[in-house]
Amino acid sequence: MSALTPPLAEHWNHNLLEKAANIRLIALDVDGIMSDGQLYFSAGGDETKAFNILDGLGLKQLMNAGITVAVITGRRSPLTEKRMADLGIPHLMQGREDKKVALLELIADKNLRPEQIAYMGDDLPDLPALNFAGLGITVPNGYWLVRQQADYCTRAAGGAGAVREACDLILWAQGQLGHALARYTAEQP
Repeated sequence: MSALTPPLAEHWNHNLLEKAANIRLIALDVDGIMSDGQLYFSAGGDETKAFNILDGLGLKQLMNAGITVAVITGRRSPLTEKRMADLGIPHLMQGREDKKVALLELIADKNLRPEQIAYMGDDLPDLPALNFAGLGITVPNGYWLVRQQADYCTRAAGGAGAVREACDLILWAQGQLGHALARYTAEQP
């Protein structure tokens, strides 16, 4: 195994890699996917939220590879808006419980087919979008029914590198992970 082969690659079957190879857009939920799913409030009522830095770089690598990144979340949060702006994520849809409808609006604008879309979510409001997308991804700390219906459940938990794992999967399937990593290593892709 090359140093640029992700350890999980041996667990990615042909069908999963075939689906991931077609992805042109990934849409993600926030709470439970990009964060640990916990809501933290100070005594003064201020919300705090932790985002995993590994996930952020993985999303940047996807965007650098020409894959569109979108975030569709049921909650509205200035913290989410700030983090997505910091990452340069061009599509943020907040306050959307109708995640499949939001996804349909997004792909109509992009002229994409379902098999070109990955959706990553962890709970029941994510299920219609996850089932519509060509590649449905969830996390081990997601709701059991979502885990049953997803094409792939990451090994990492939501908020603990799960998004990065999904990014690596897509980049690997498209033959672009080596290129994304090469700028940080002495190895050439």
